[in-house]
Amino acid sequence: MRSPRGLAAIAGLALTFAVPAIPATATPGTPAATPPEALAARAADQAALSGADRLAKGAGEAFVRTGVTPGGGGLYYASYQRTYHGLPVVGGDAVVVADGAGRVRGTEAAKTAPITVGTQATLNASQATKIATAKVSTVDSVTTPKLVVLAGDAPKLAYEVVVSGHTKTTPTKLHVFVDSATGAVLDTRDDVREAGTGNSYYAGTVSIDTSGSGSSYSMTDPARRGISCGREGGSIFTKSTNTWGTGSGTDLETGCVDTLYSVQTEWKMLGEWLGRNGIDGAGGGFRASVGLNDVNAYWDGSSTHFGHSQDNRRQATPMDVVGHEFGHAIFQTTPGGAGSGNENGGLNESTGDIFGALTEYYANNPKDTPDFTVGEGVNLVGQGPIRYMYNPSQVGDPNCYSAQIPSTEVHAAAGPQNHWFYLLSQGSNASPASPTCNGSTVTGIGIQKAGKIFYNGLLKKTSSWNHRTARKATLEAAIALFPGSCTEFTATKAAWDAVSVPAVSGEPTCSGQPPAGNDYSLTLSPTSASVQPGQTATTTVTTRITSGNAQTVALQATGLPEGAKATFSPASVQSGGTSTLTITTSATTPEGTSQVTVTGDGTDADHTAQFSLTVGTGTPPTGCDGLGEWDSAKAYVPNDVVGHNGHKWTSLWYSTGAEPGAPTSWAVWSDGGAC
Repeated sequence: MRSPRGLAAIAGLALTFAVPAIPATATPGTPAATPPEALAARAADQAALSGADRLAKGAGEAFVRTGVTPGGGGLYYASYQRTYHGLPVVGGDAVVVADGAGRVRGTEAAKTAPITVGTQATLNASQATKIATAKVSTVDSVTTPKLVVLAGDAPKLAYEVVVSGHTKTTPTKLHVFVDSATGAVLDTRDDVREAGTGNSYYAGTVSIDTSGSGSSYSMTDPARRGISCGREGGSIFTKSTNTWGTGSGTDLETGCVDTLYSVQTEWKMLGEWLGRNGIDGAGGGFRASVGLNDVNAYWDGSSTHFGHSQDNRRQATPMDVVGHEFGHAIFQTTPGGAGSGNENGGLNESTGDIFGALTEYYANNPKDTPDFTVGEGVNLVGQGPIRYMYNPSQVGDPNCYSAQIPSTEVHAAAGPQNHWFYLLSQGSNASPASPTCNGSTVTGIGIQKAGKIFYNGLLKKTSSWNHRTARKATLEAAIALFPGSCTEFTATKAAWDAVSVPAVSGEPTCSGQPPAGNDYSLTLSPTSASVQPGQTATTTVTTRITSGNAQTVALQATGLPEGAKATFSPASVQSGGTSTLTITTSATTPEGTSQVTVTGDGTDADHTAQFSLTVGTGTPPTGCDGLGEWDSAKAYVPNDVVGHNGHKWTSLWYSTGAEPGAPTSWAVWSDGGAC
């Protein structure tokens, strides 16, 4: 039975090897309290190391933590990049949710078939470059091809080449994935996200944060790292006075006033309403450029660019445009990155619209009153708003989710989630009224609560993000953010139902009580073994109660190689107990590595863990003095002893793939000297 609350606690140390510094003010001999974020990161790392629940990984695979983002409800969201024999796996990312007490509360992973590809390319890099550049009409720059594994239904070894330039008149920063054996283009992903949104009403006389003093000033934010504004293709605006712009719709300096005011307001909204530290979640932001010679505005993966209206009377730099473009930056810098495909792209476009609306409501500027229309002010091409969040069909976009969304153009595909957010925030009977796809009535909960639920759901995003996973993630977020209340959960669910996104397997229910229940963790020690045909391997299965009361947990093993049998002693335990798993191979068991899944079928919750079993060839390698030779695929724990390169090494940390003696492994292995 699947746990209704996600994973239980998994205790352990981090996979990363940095040793935290002791604060200078710490009292000697008194250990400093571990910060909640560090406890969450350690628990998440141990879940990734053990391959718990959705984090199953095959031979040669590992998860590398790329960040930890605090969310609401005391939760932290750790993002991971999957690797395969050291190569990045594009589309193999994962997220682990943990709390500040060091308990894992859930996992998500982008879906991919088992990876069994070679790591040597047949095609050379120059050929890959030629194939990739042919996808772009005008090439400005191209990166050096790098080998990656492209995940999916049939993973492939590929070159990733990033080509920047233009296709006709459209800017592009195209990631091209070229099959390393055949030269076929397997996939393309464009960092450039066009919006075409805007608001022609400037905010009036405003205060903006700039750098400088005396007679030298710059449109560079002094406190928000990375935030600045300048001319397209040129430098940041500077001036001898700290008074900027003329208020004219055609003045570029005025365009930067609007841009800085808007992104600085969005930054404040993110911190005060959502708890996010800056645009990138790590206290940073990105440059903006005005004066783009195009009826457009876009995000290119590392900066924002703003053009003008078709009649060339207004720049596309008011608050909802700026909020939208930097919303793309938020989408890209949350777990899972920018992703690919029309459905993912539609959710990305909708994310921009939602952050634009959130910024407008936070600012509550009397000259630019908050609304849920997109581009009504700038009137980009003379036809008024380009999107209506409360009724997308007003401009021909779908109000409701359907099987056609994955093939719908991305701006139109923003319709269902935009509609959902309006219903969740304002309700179906607000002004303006919003029609529902199922004829229901939805009661809104207010834009700030809706924003928190949306954002915390976004923190569980993976590269295979779609409407169904967004539904499940936001329902989980509603429970975590508002424990003891079902009002927010019920509204979130009703809004998804109202835009025809169906219920998904494993989505939570709400009892009106703070999340408690009976839950446990399940871990293995060791997590791998190497044997010869006919030999046996053993591992200890440990369960620990993490909340509530004990429950009966029945144990089973799947994924065994041919001719192998598994027995548990005992076959079931009360959570908090241990069992010994013995895997017995036969003389005919084929050589190779198998990923054995150990499942705990509990009365109230289920959990899994992975055990890597290698049936080897010939005599197992040994290190000096009869010690086992270090194995790059084996998971080591503190006090393990191995031989490597003629030295004896003792493990100080939890690790997989950290080679003894390597420059980055000094905190992982202690050198016992030559042997």
